[in-house]
Amino acid sequence: MRDISSDNGQTMPELRQRRWRVLVVGSVGVFAAALTASIVAVALPVIGPHLRLSYSEALWVQTAYILVVTVMASPIGRLADMYGPLRLYTIGAVLFGLFSVAAAFSPSGLFLIVARAFQGVGGGLLSTTSPAIVTNAFPAEERGRALGLNIMAATVGFTLGPPLGGLIVTHLGWRWIFLVNVPVVLGILIGGWDLLAAERRDRAAERKRIGVSEKSRHIDIPGAVLLGIMLATLFLPLSFSPLWGWANPGTIGLLAVAVISAVGFVYVEEHTQDPVIDLSLFRSNPVFAGANTASLLYFSSTYGLTVFTAVFLEVVQGRSAQQAGLVLLIQPAIVTAFTPFTGRLSDRVGPHGVAAVGMLLVAAGMAGLAMVSPTASIWLIVAALSIVGFGMACFVPPNMSAAMGSVSRSTLGVASGVNATMRGCGQGLSIAVLGAIAASKLGPSGGRVILLGKNAGISSAQTFAAGYREAMLVAAGVAVAGALVSLIGKPKPVKQELYEAPLMPPL
Repeated sequence: MRDISSDNGQTMPELRQRRWRVLVVGSVGVFAAALTASIVAVALPVIGPHLRLSYSEALWVQTAYILVVTVMASPIGRLADMYGPLRLYTIGAVLFGLFSVAAAFSPSGLFLIVARAFQGVGGGLLSTTSPAIVTNAFPAEERGRALGLNIMAATVGFTLGPPLGGLIVTHLGWRWIFLVNVPVVLGILIGGWDLLAAERRDRAAERKRIGVSEKSRHIDIPGAVLLGIMLATLFLPLSFSPLWGWANPGTIGLLAVAVISAVGFVYVEEHTQDPVIDLSLFRSNPVFAGANTASLLYFSSTYGLTVFTAVFLEVVQGRSAQQAGLVLLIQPAIVTAFTPFTGRLSDRVGPHGVAAVGMLLVAAGMAGLAMVSPTASIWLIVAALSIVGFGMACFVPPNMSAAMGSVSRSTLGVASGVNATMRGCGQGLSIAVLGAIAASKLGPSGGRVILLGKNAGISSAQTFAAGYREAMLVAAGVAVAGALVSLIGKPKPVKQELYEAPLMPPL
């Protein structure tokens, strides 16, 4: 996203005078968006029996949110440049709150999936514009610290999701995992309402100074639509293959649409101004291409881990949502604790090797999860999750450093949007592909009862356990591939003068 701050310190003076309040308001929203992305995981086995969700339908409660956030990332960035990030952030907060309430009172599974998709619109607006708000409000000498705190808010939200979700589901009921967003949204609106006028005045002064129109950017609507169609028609058959079967005409037809949409997307991106994904960056910059491909593989192998391990703990091992949430806390907690140290290590020795080692550790932890049985000790699962968490901490900062440090300052915003899109695609693929593998042995009837908790039956639970182990093995293989791809490009120290900080939190 374009940094419109100036060297003379005169840009956005009103927001700079209140920059620490801007940081708080902007960080609360990205915290809520990250929390919502992870809090649902432990609740799915409880939501299932209430709304009569099949296994694949339950996964779409998670996937719908991710899909919308992914498709909207780049268009939101363009709109924020045109109309102001704080204005879009406020709209996002309202939408996020309204559809959180809608999700909480869902009468059916389909209603919940649709509500989650619209909640993703709000979440996408919050998570995409939040770093830009902070970037524009802080001077260069304070910006790194402010963005670090902003990213930490997202990390804390993602970390608290599973344990908080477990506590809420156990003591209040699953609907409250959505209702907790209401006071957060009210806080954003109360704390940031008067900042909207300040942003409007600051942007008017800036446009007058540099002589640009407010609506001078192009929005790649065809590219965004094609990307959405491509991802939706890819994720749907992958998610529902255990119910439909691979020979089903619906499965084949949707996959064909995904291929056609992909071809159309590439053509549009090559012939449009301000594309959703600048494909020239991949052709001309092998370091950038390798880092983003590794990021895709990383999220494809790790993101679904929380959802499927929660099902394993609750359905297969019969643990409560609260217990599952506490176990799943270990992985993000280790990521949060070690990320600052691995980031400094990558600055000293170069990002490529550290990222590759991180992916190998992720593969080792996944392999450990592939060895657990339905009666395995909880400490074996904790140990494997700990290894995965340490590997994630080793991978994320060096990978982000390699990707963002390989581009010039003028393409930083585009590169950030590409990275966000790759992240979202990986998250969706993780849920769809690993979920399909985990349920592959269940068949249509098993897929309809596996999320009925204690009513799933011993046979279905054990069958899911076998599928879960296979999914973790596949994830380990994907992580190994990610380690190899991380080594693409000549290792070199990050040139700090080329960039400031990533504009998207690496969730």
